[in-house]
Amino acid sequence: MSALKINNDSFEDEVLKSEIPVLVDFWADWCGPCKMIGPVIEEIAEELEGSVKVCKVNVDECRDLAIQYKIMSIPTLVVFKDGEIAKEVSGALPKDAILDLINN
Repeated sequence: MSALKINNDSFEDEVLKSEIPVLVDFWADWCGPCKMIGPVIEEIAEELEGSVKVCKVNVDECRDLAIQYKIMSIPTLVVFKDGEIAKEVSGALPKDAILDLINN
């Protein structure tokens, strides 16, 4: 399964009410580093299907969410557990670093 595209309406149900951890990729079409890690995010979504939900939030389309979560630069990856932010990191990371972010 590929990463789920989230918007303002689906964020609460898909992320905050999720029973499994959620990795949220805050990104934009015009962002070079976002495009670099896009395929890696999709790989992780497939590999961890069932144990971790992977979602993408386009900050241009979902400005309210970007403001609410104080996203200052993109890409920003946020791990949510039980509706709360567990970890957050900005910048294009290699796959192992993203997996470490999720697993630790």
